[in-house]
Amino acid sequence: GPPVIHQHEPSEIYYVLEGEFTFYVGDADITPRRVTAGRGDVVPLPGGTPHTVRNQSNADAVAFVVHTPGQVMEGFSRAAAAIATGGGTSIEDVLSLAERHGIEMLGPIPA
Repeated sequence: GPPVIHQHEPSEIYYVLEGEFTFYVGDADITPRRVTAGRGDVVPLPGGTPHTVRNQSNADAVAFVVHTPGQVMEGFSRAAAAIATGGGTSIEDVLSLAERHGIEMLGPIPA
């Protein structure tokens, strides 16, 4: 999942197809709410909601994710895939890409 809690204007909804995902929802400066979702669960995240998602299990996990409006996140996903296939991705590249696509990094998940 994304390295830190972040936010963006497009809303997203996750439908878990396999495995289990852990969502952290809320401001990184306070303890975010932890939501665990398994097969068949749906997790909606309204636009502007601070969040991140992780597969914290030892098993594979798969989710179907819809972003609306989708153009911003589609552009980010395609650009990230292009950087990843080019090799040598640095954290600076990822942060710059996120900023260009309106994704604001807010901070780490509190321990």
